[in-house]
Amino acid sequence: MAVSIVMPRLGDFMTEGVVTKWHKSSGDHVERGDVVASVEAEKFNYDVEATDPGTLHIAAREGDTVAVDAPIGFLLSEGESPPEIQDPEELKPTVIPRAATRKTPLRQNTGDVIPSTPGARRLAAKLGIDLSEISPTGPRGRIVDADVRQHHEELGKPKDQNGKVPPGFPEPREIIPLQGMRRAIAKNMKESLSKTAQLSYYIDIDVTEAQSMRKSLSKDSGTPITMAAMITKACAEALSRVPSMNTILVNDNVMYFDEINIGIAVALDEGLIVPTIKNVQQLTLSEISSAIKELSTKASTGGLSSDDVLGGTFTISVLGVVDGFTPILNPPQNAIIGVGRNIQKPIVKNGEIVVRDMMTLSLTADHQVIDGAVAVSFMRRLQRVLERPANILG
Repeated sequence: MAVSIVMPRLGDFMTEGVVTKWHKSSGDHVERGDVVASVEAEKFNYDVEATDPGTLHIAAREGDTVAVDAPIGFLLSEGESPPEIQDPEELKPTVIPRAATRKTPLRQNTGDVIPSTPGARRLAAKLGIDLSEISPTGPRGRIVDADVRQHHEELGKPKDQNGKVPPGFPEPREIIPLQGMRRAIAKNMKESLSKTAQLSYYIDIDVTEAQSMRKSLSKDSGTPITMAAMITKACAEALSRVPSMNTILVNDNVMYFDEINIGIAVALDEGLIVPTIKNVQQLTLSEISSAIKELSTKASTGGLSSDDVLGGTFTISVLGVVDGFTPILNPPQNAIIGVGRNIQKPIVKNGEIVVRDMMTLSLTADHQVIDGAVAVSFMRRLQRVLERPANILG
């Protein structure tokens, strides 16, 4: 029986991906575990492995955009024919319209292979361009890299409904279409704000003792303990005490979890990605620090797997250069913590003015699920843990 090779789901919000490269050809025999294709999702690349042995039949070409869980190919037994597609529209790879200014297609894409160089196909896949809309200039009517670049530049110029640059604007120096990871982030953030009732809460926390404890533990263990790890551990403890915060909202159903999976927002050149630390409630501070370092490294080098970014029940976003900010929810999660910089400030303590290490934390929660009293209870618990960390975090 034929085994489908499907477009994998590489993130909570992924709906489609691009087939960037086939490492095997139709008719090749592959073994279980062989890398057969590479795909590009909203935020990273991923190698698709064969789940069974068989003869490869390719259903989606390099450069095609395919819906999550739709087949990009099949693994066939000896002498077996590929499955008959009952509903062509259901399985046909879709092409995303990238700009409203797109010209009339130069030719119809009938499903036949479009003559093009491998480099042109890879570049078109990266830029999200449909090869069927490009005029070829290469030998024997093939599309080459230069054709893709020229088409991309033509698509980039901003135009209003009349096909002109908006009135009053000078000619732009450079045009970069909103696409790829940046496009995915924009879409997710807009949907987050439009589909949730977001309310934010701020609190200043004295982290002097937490910083002292962090430095002591780092020296004793030989493993650098970061403040991010301290906050992650403190959040796990607070989430276990206020379980309404460790939830997601899916189709008007609130799902509660005993397992605490905390996403750590990592900044990349293209935007943010949120790898997840699983079962934080069971980890030590050293283990959390190591996990944060490992996931950050994998994120910056494009080495994250789908398991690394799925399943988060809560998110922490650290911006160490501002006092405070309002983070945007990472749906379907119902809460996210924003962490500002650590700065020494004069405060009143026991009737005296003293200088302490202070940090502003901001909680954004979905008011559809989390009422103000619940959010405040969580923040107070978090404050208590971080200001008196010895009994909880030691």
